[in-house]
Order: sequence, then C-alpha cells, then structure tokens
Amino acid sequence: MAALIRPRDGRVIGGVCAALARRFGTSATTMRVIFLVSCLLPGPQFLLYLALWLLLPSERKAAAGTAW
Repeated sequence: MAALIRPRDGRVIGGVCAALARRFGTSATTMRVIFLVSCLLPGPQFLLYLALWLLLPSERKAAAGTAW
C-alpha cells in the first residue's frame, strides 16, 4: 500500500479521494463515486473530507521532507 499523501496529479478539489484511491489500490473515479453515494447517508462524511484535506500532507510538501 502506498503512503497516504495527496498527489499533485489527479486532484479534483483537494486530492483526498485520489490519495485514498492510491492507498487502497482503486481508481480515483471509483473513490469519488463511493464518497458521493456516502454523502446521501447520514453521517459526518463532508466533515471527514475537510479534516483529511487539512491533515494529509501534499505530495509536494512530503517530497520536500516536511509534513506540514
């Protein structure tokens, strides 16, 4: 499994779905569809997305050696 880092390429909004897709070995489109369908269910999915966007390091920052 790959590290959980938001990639530079393949981003649509924040790169969270692309990072999760890379981590779990699926396509980014599949992960985006799963996220959109999950938003129809009750729960904090949108808040979780925002938290991951803030907490996951960008590929650019991770390559530079700093996580923040």
